Amino acid sequence: MIKATGLTKTIGHKSILQNIDLNIPAGQFVTVFGPNGAGKSTLLKILALISKPTKGQVIIDGMNSNEKPEAIRQKIGVISHQTFLNDNLTARENLNFYGQMYKVPDLKNRVFDVLSEVGLEFTLNDPVRTFSRGMQQRLSIARAILHDPELLFLDEPYTGLDPHAIQILNGVLGQLNVKKRTVFLITHNFEEGFAMSDRVLFVVRGKIVYDGKKAAVNKDELKSLYLQKVEGAA
Repeated sequence: MIKATGLTKTIGHKSILQNIDLNIPAGQFVTVFGPNGAGKSTLLKILALISKPTKGQVIIDGMNSNEKPEAIRQKIGVISHQTFLNDNLTARENLNFYGQMYKVPDLKNRVFDVLSEVGLEFTLNDPVRTFSRGMQQRLSIARAILHDPELLFLDEPYTGLDPHAIQILNGVLGQLNVKKRTVFLITHNFEEGFAMSDRVLFVVRGKIVYDGKKAAVNKDELKSLYLQKVEGAA
């Protein structure tokens, strides 16, 4: 689903990403860990076609990002700690806006379906400003999956959530790749990120310093390895 070759990003004299190669098959849930400033969000933005690399190539589902960006964007949903919702609109109105932008067919029923998928079907006509932080984040997921994308990017979705909201969000996230969606998650929450993943990446100083399947290592071993990689790059 995702193939990146030689991804490099520089801003002025500062190197953000350094010659990253990455291959992610369809249906895989990948969690990315790394310290602040490591380049994780920059990598996500490039893969999600929000930003362009200084050098390198991104192929999504066999399509070159430089040649077919609009077709690729139809396959992508992006979720971050920013919800991209209008607080003064209802849940329905927010989703209608994005549904019209993506030309989603049978939009009325689709809006109800995605709200049900994230457990918010009873908030259809409630203004977003009345939602808790956790509810807003779940509505953000509904927004991102409204056009039924094959690929989801999540950048720090746990930010600002209390333990109960995290538990609810995990239940929602656990269903995201049931339909064989590919999920690319960035988080500092080691416990939650490890539990959700099929595969784990460590990004440190703009490089992938670890890439392994979750089944190959237990959580404690992985956490110890992460600290070694981060401290070794300090």
